[in-house]
Amino acid sequence: MNGPEAGAAPGVDDLERGRVLPRFAAPTRWVHGATAVFTIVCVLSAAVLYDGTLAVAVGHRGLVEHVHVYTGFALPVPLLVGVVFRSYREDGRRLNRWTARDWSWLRRRTRRDGTLQVGKFNAGQKTNAALSVGSIAALLVSGLTMWFPQLAGIAWRSGATFVHDWFALAFGLLAVGHVAMALRDPHAMTGMRTGRVPLRWARREHGAWARELAGEPPLVPDPPSSTSRDH
Repeated sequence: MNGPEAGAAPGVDDLERGRVLPRFAAPTRWVHGATAVFTIVCVLSAAVLYDGTLAVAVGHRGLVEHVHVYTGFALPVPLLVGVVFRSYREDGRRLNRWTARDWSWLRRRTRRDGTLQVGKFNAGQKTNAALSVGSIAALLVSGLTMWFPQLAGIAWRSGATFVHDWFALAFGLLAVGHVAMALRDPHAMTGMRTGRVPLRWARREHGAWARELAGEPPLVPDPPSSTSRDH
């Protein structure tokens, strides 16, 4: 018999089955969606520009180049517009805050078994966010230098091309890895699509955050550490 015995008191799992928690407000979801669309267009157009076989198959190189450039200029816009919204700023603050528990999460092989309770974002998500923002900034600056040659000398333009090419490759691989990790966790994808996640998933993957929303004290406080710091 799979279910609880007749007349038995329901357990915690039974009480929490079907319950959901609000995870992402609309501004955060919109920023994430718009950034994802711009990233996909940038990656695909860059592939056409850099791969001769694709360039011949697609053609219209001038059009593809303009799509790539203007989409690249638009890439940071959603991130900047999101700052207007309080919920987005709060998510950004959480992503930018590293604690001793985050470093412990990175060192553990069993980091996803729920025994180490982390906040709304784990250290992997924080690392991805930092690398993504840094890559976008580097690509924007190097892209501006390449597109407006009057801004710098030839040495700077050559350096900008080198930086842009390698950061584009790294950013593309980072985006592919991000998508691959998301596909392995359908509840995380649901949270970004609908703004809600199952309570049971939240307790397993982000236990400290789930307890915070429930108004419960943390099971174990963050240990003091010299590596715990706010950026």
